[in-house]
Amino acid sequence: MRKVNFKTNTGFTIIETMIAVSLFLVVTIAGMGALLNANLLHHKSQGQREIMDNLSFIMEDMSRNLRTGSNYHCIDDGDFKTNTIKDAKSCFAGGAIAFEWQDGSRLDTNDQWVYSIETRDGGQTYNIYKSTDSWAGGGANSVQLNPPQVIINPVSSFSVLGAEAPDPTDGSGNHQQPFITITLVGTIQHQNTVTPFSLQTSVSQRAIDI
Repeated sequence: MRKVNFKTNTGFTIIETMIAVSLFLVVTIAGMGALLNANLLHHKSQGQREIMDNLSFIMEDMSRNLRTGSNYHCIDDGDFKTNTIKDAKSCFAGGAIAFEWQDGSRLDTNDQWVYSIETRDGGQTYNIYKSTDSWAGGGANSVQLNPPQVIINPVSSFSVLGAEAPDPTDGSGNHQQPFITITLVGTIQHQNTVTPFSLQTSVSQRAIDI
């Protein structure tokens, strides 16, 4: 008599199916969390990079205009917002710098450009300002250069060496080419993240003045 072999068709039980689905969901959620976190970090870093690019552009704009300018006046507390900024003056760590822009005239006492690091309206926040008609002229064209996410530290400054020209009568006095150092220190506050920064650049007057 031939022996009959019975085979039983088996499959996954409902418990095994639930465990498999649960593991799949756990892996999927973890992967999505990592992807969302990476995307958030990318947007944060991209936003901070755009702000840093803005700061770099500000430094480049100031450097370019100062390089082609002349008659630098480093502004400290003693002459802040006075009509003496048309006179060349050196100083260390001033709060602003006035200068004769490339197409300006030394005969005009109200056409100096001014870069300043100051707080206005009694506030505690310092910003970088640019005026194209000098403070002596009222500074009506003064604009803020840095975005609101950038908080400037008051230790930021302008330093000027060799601004005073030699005496044309006997050649005495300063014989150093004007040299400016710009220092910007502060923080970037973007999407609940505070990132400190410190930038410095040096500029020498393009035209010979020694």
